[in-house]
Amino acid sequence: MADALRRWSEQLADWAIPEHILAAAPESPWVVPKQVFARRADRQLAAPATPTHRAVLDALPGTVLDVGAGAGAASLPCARSIARVTAVDTSAGLLAEFRRRAEALSLPHHTVEGRWPDVDVEPADVVVCAHVLYNAPDLAPFADALTAHARRKVVVELAEAHPLTTLNPLWRHFHGIERPEGPTADDAVAALRELGLQPVVVRWHKPAKPEYARFDELVDVTRRRLCLPADRAGEVAEALRGLGVDERTPPDLGSSGRDVVTLSWAVSRSE
Repeated sequence: MADALRRWSEQLADWAIPEHILAAAPESPWVVPKQVFARRADRQLAAPATPTHRAVLDALPGTVLDVGAGAGAASLPCARSIARVTAVDTSAGLLAEFRRRAEALSLPHHTVEGRWPDVDVEPADVVVCAHVLYNAPDLAPFADALTAHARRKVVVELAEAHPLTTLNPLWRHFHGIERPEGPTADDAVAALRELGLQPVVVRWHKPAKPEYARFDELVDVTRRRLCLPADRAGEVAEALRGLGVDERTPPDLGSSGRDVVTLSWAVSRSE
């Protein structure tokens, strides 16, 4: 394996939760906060286009394949130029949210439940993949499949730094352990270049917006991510306040982050 690809894989492997902590967790720490993804999609539908949306729109009109689609934040704001969109996600609940929004937009759509690149889907003019790369330790087949399924362009959005780094002070506080700091978007770019890709890199910043309706929702999700029982929710709330979290605009710690990078590369392929 090439150096940058190997470093990417090794850094992601370092994020494994220590076995003794995971074994004592009362609930799964792998939380999918559906309400955050749904709220994020709705906010994007009502807001001006981001650099990711502009990169997608630049290669349309046409069809779109949204990998790790969630509720549709990366693709549905481009609906006016999409002939048909296919959404792939591992969460049936999020795909239901995607369908509901696509139907409201009268956008032809198809959803596929499964993990990329194991699913069987048709190519599209544009492939978009937002906030999934940090869940892809084996980056070569993941990125190769994105490119293979695109006729014109691939657009990838990810946080500048690994999104779980925002929880590092809390792991130190509650468990006395140090968590990794990488990989970063720059590591992703280096790995993609080893695959022969030359992504255009655009860095941008999301404004602070509430991602939970209530502070206690953030507390509950954070508690579960930290493998803590429900009776420690009060301690988690105090720790979050100590980090400077604004209860009026609670962010999803451990999600996408506010410093964001859009990567895109052109593909030249006929039907």
